[in-house]
Amino acid sequence: MDNTRRFFIKAVASSTLLGGALVGCKSAPLVDMLSSPVRGDDWKMADAIKSSIKVPSFPDKTFNIIDFGANGDNKTNNTVAINNAIKSCNAQGGGQVIIPQGQFITGAIHLLSNVNLHLEEGAILSFSTSPEDYLPAVFTRWEGLEMMGYSPLIYAFEQENIAITGKGILEGNANNTTWWPWKGKHKEAHWELLTDNNGQIIEQKTARDKLMRDAEQHIPVEQRIYADGAYLRPPFIQPYRCNNVLIEGITIKNSPFWLVNPVLCNSVTVCDVTFSSHGPNSDGCDPESCNHVHIKNCVFDTGDDCIAIKSGRNADGRRVNTASQNIVIENCHMKEGHGGVVIGSEISGGVNNVFVQNCTMDSPHLERAIRIKTNSVRGGLIEHIRIRNIEVGTVKNAIVINFYYEEGDAGQFDPIVRDIKIDNLHCKNVLSKALYLNGFARDPIKDITLTNSHFDQVGDESIVNHVTNFTIDNVTLNKQPMSLAKITQ
Repeated sequence: MDNTRRFFIKAVASSTLLGGALVGCKSAPLVDMLSSPVRGDDWKMADAIKSSIKVPSFPDKTFNIIDFGANGDNKTNNTVAINNAIKSCNAQGGGQVIIPQGQFITGAIHLLSNVNLHLEEGAILSFSTSPEDYLPAVFTRWEGLEMMGYSPLIYAFEQENIAITGKGILEGNANNTTWWPWKGKHKEAHWELLTDNNGQIIEQKTARDKLMRDAEQHIPVEQRIYADGAYLRPPFIQPYRCNNVLIEGITIKNSPFWLVNPVLCNSVTVCDVTFSSHGPNSDGCDPESCNHVHIKNCVFDTGDDCIAIKSGRNADGRRVNTASQNIVIENCHMKEGHGGVVIGSEISGGVNNVFVQNCTMDSPHLERAIRIKTNSVRGGLIEHIRIRNIEVGTVKNAIVINFYYEEGDAGQFDPIVRDIKIDNLHCKNVLSKALYLNGFARDPIKDITLTNSHFDQVGDESIVNHVTNFTIDNVTLNKQPMSLAKITQ
């Protein structure tokens, strides 16, 4: 059996296990994935994945939040009105909940099945910065760990056929007084620290450390209570265990934490979204333990990774044991962030079948174009990654695969990273390294192919440690052919 067929048989089998069926995916394209024409062509596989994703559609019924008592005066708290409109829409079989032109203050919004939250042009949903507006606690994931925490600003749990669409703005207001300072002391801090009545700095570290211990000690999730007083910032949009999710057209600004974080979802489409947030951990789009994801035509201007594919952290990720897989990313622009397309670092459940094409990246503050980050504490099986046609202006490091991220080599779960092909990556100005590949001697990075790629101007020598079966073809560095002999250690 060839490797390509093996990868996709495994993907389909894993998808079937998630929730008992491959919910939301049409059966015909899945058969096509294993047929002869697709089996030998990675990018036909990518097309088959896109075809198998079910984009939700909705009945032609509208529920204007004004009719439920909402007021776009930038003064009224509209949480009850918006959620009542969502409940009514759901109860009547679904449709669009309309956010009209105006500035509507709200707390947590909880989406229900068959509801499209639609923001008309000129509409702003302005989210409260009062933590009590995100209580009671909900079942959520935070940095790859399950817990009971503050509700995400927009949340859905075990729903299907849901959407957030339109030309309006979701304003998280996290750049004001509450959310970002909870990060505490940080080398990139551009926020004022907060103190309690005793003059102690308010920050997330104590609760974060305890949550890590709870997860390693297998404390039941319902006993991991980390809402009021824990200072763990909620993500902006988090559908959890949902099927058929669409996020389209909107602008998302100033998020407390990660901007879009679907967890354990099937059939997710994120398109034409503008991500704009420069706070701590302002990742743009982080699909986590999701199956069949399409991210396209988006603009990322973020304070952390633009796109980071994840699958749970450490013991908790291994307990849930669900990979992120069958993901297509295309036609996106990464303006600024820690990484353009990233896999990790919460990666213990593994990642496979990722296809990235036709993206642009350009910023002196963009730290890495392509990055995989893990270690022997987090582990994870990362395989069958395909990347092509990436145009990069200025970036610090171009391709980074690092087995020593954060905790270093301190665990017993060696990661497996293998079968990665990158074709037609063009970087005009690499401020530091074209390649930084750092595996373990006992557990090297395996089967890396880099073709038709050019790094026009590079500041520092590349580093390649413990990589087996590394193939390059038609690759230039500072306009000269790249030599593996010079960079491999």
